[in-house]
Amino acid sequence: MTTNIYSTDLPDATHDSYGSNFSNEGVIHYQPGTHPVETSNMPIHGDLYEHLSQLDALDEEELVRLLADGADETVKSQPLSLGDFFEGLAQLATMGVVEVTDIVESMHREIMLRPIGRFNENHLKKWHGGVTGRVYGLVRHVMLLVGNNLSSGLRLYKNVATQTSSQPLPHGLKKLVNVFNGVMGDHLVNNNNSLAIPMALYDKEGLPQREELSGRIIILCHGLCLSYLSWHPAEDNSLGQAISRSQPESTVLYLDYNTGRRISRSGRKLSKLLQDLVDNNPNISQIDLVGHSMGGLVARSALFYAKQDRLDWMKRVGNLITLGSPHHGAVLERIGFLVQDIISKLPFAGSLAHLGDMRSAGIIDLRHGSIRDADWQSLEGRGVVPQDFRHPARLPSGIKTYFVASALIETHYDSKVTNLLGDSLVSVASALGEDDGEHNLFVPEGRKAIFYGVNHMGLIHSRRVREQVVAWLLDNGKSDYAGRDRIHSYPRSLGLVAEEI
Repeated sequence: MTTNIYSTDLPDATHDSYGSNFSNEGVIHYQPGTHPVETSNMPIHGDLYEHLSQLDALDEEELVRLLADGADETVKSQPLSLGDFFEGLAQLATMGVVEVTDIVESMHREIMLRPIGRFNENHLKKWHGGVTGRVYGLVRHVMLLVGNNLSSGLRLYKNVATQTSSQPLPHGLKKLVNVFNGVMGDHLVNNNNSLAIPMALYDKEGLPQREELSGRIIILCHGLCLSYLSWHPAEDNSLGQAISRSQPESTVLYLDYNTGRRISRSGRKLSKLLQDLVDNNPNISQIDLVGHSMGGLVARSALFYAKQDRLDWMKRVGNLITLGSPHHGAVLERIGFLVQDIISKLPFAGSLAHLGDMRSAGIIDLRHGSIRDADWQSLEGRGVVPQDFRHPARLPSGIKTYFVASALIETHYDSKVTNLLGDSLVSVASALGEDDGEHNLFVPEGRKAIFYGVNHMGLIHSRRVREQVVAWLLDNGKSDYAGRDRIHSYPRSLGLVAEEI
């Protein structure tokens, strides 16, 4: 089997903000290196359309290119502050108005043109140049201008009132920001919104990792819409604390990242982050990766690109453990895509399908568990290639890999329904990397475990899961799992014990 490998590192942007795809109608255009067209001297009457026509200097592709060129460079390297939060929230609120305007105009256009047989490319261009299209464009322009002014004012406030605005985000707001990033994280980056979370490693105290490291390092990677706080690093019964107690000489770190970006983008970023970590701490002897849900895919993507780029940090990786990761896709995202596709084919409701395009690229990647650029970079729009055309991403050799799945039912019942339902978000087969074709990840049965009576989020907190992960890390690949059967773990309340069947 030939594996197509692409080494280019394109930004997330492949469309304008929030995935709008309205045939270039009403797009606010910018001149390179300038701000939006000034309106302070804009006449209200006679010259209105003349000034509006100045916005057509760039086409949509040029605007996307300008946004894309600086997408990675505009992401902050420091944790978000209160000033960042309020500045980003102001811009986000304004962008919400702009995107609602897009949807309203699209529905208006479809209702007006489709019944008279003029819903075609020629009449859509005329709509854009007509009075109605220009009015919608003016609404967008004004709202963007207001939003930019709000952001500028808050930025000024942040610079002046340093003692207040530079304060770190309280944990409650931090969790909220991570939810924003999960839902629309790639849009935040493409619009240079200060709410976009930078990828960083944190210690058990919740502080950015800056101390010198040595020995064994275990990195916990959170899932979609979560944060490093989701692991509850300060609590005694958390996974991180359990690992630290069992291996006091090791160091547990927590990854924080923007879960709305392409998984392959996050994977490349993590690969670079870990290479920098090793370069700055040459006494690190081993790295172990533990990922929950999307975090497991990001870890796999980082390993894939580290192998492709022949980076040294991968040579130190001993174990990869994933908890409920959708290696072959998440059921919920597939259902969402199916519903969106059905709506798009209904007369007068097709415009509503664009609402589905507002979800982040990270969520879209969960449809089939895509961890490579090749699964999306050749497409127009913000989708991913169909399941049958997904590019294989095999596990690197020499790394001990363990897969954990969970099922909502509390007793062992082997059926298609159990497998499909899984933990309510990810099927059992997907979490275990099992596939009938070339995407099977071929993890030995002894390194697979199914936990019954545990939902998707429960994998983070479950005592049984915690004990199993600690046991695998303590063993550190010394035992031979090749001849063993997969592990089935049941709630103790049922009077059953974990057993290998």
